[in-house]
Amino acid sequence: MTQPVLVEQTVSAQDFIRLRAITGLSPRPADAVARGLAASLYGVCIVDCGKTVGMGRIIGDGALNFDIVDVAVDPDCQGQGLGRVIMNALMAWLENNAPKDSYITLMGDVPALYEKYGFRLTRPRSEGMFYDWSAHKDS
Repeated sequence: MTQPVLVEQTVSAQDFIRLRAITGLSPRPADAVARGLAASLYGVCIVDCGKTVGMGRIIGDGALNFDIVDVAVDPDCQGQGLGRVIMNALMAWLENNAPKDSYITLMGDVPALYEKYGFRLTRPRSEGMFYDWSAHKDS
């Protein structure tokens, strides 16, 4: 039996699309995935027996703003601490590369995991928002 291995690189577009689908994350178009992954500041993936079973990456401007995005672990491999392995790698990169006063954000559905790394809910100081493309109507 092999142990999953952390690899410091962004996942392939194919693995990105697959992991998002099996973890319930929203789908992304393949052409945008390829462009987006190439623009990542840093990425990691977890490989087990030749199969990518986890991912996470950091995007942003590299100086003022950083976002942790696309943290996902294959449901068949959840509960083994792989999410922590991914977050540890992402946070280590930020510690070494992000200026101390930079703004680091994420949107996650497991607040307890991220709170362990110093993340706090923005309320009541501010509200998180997103642009709703379905609300955009051409005139």
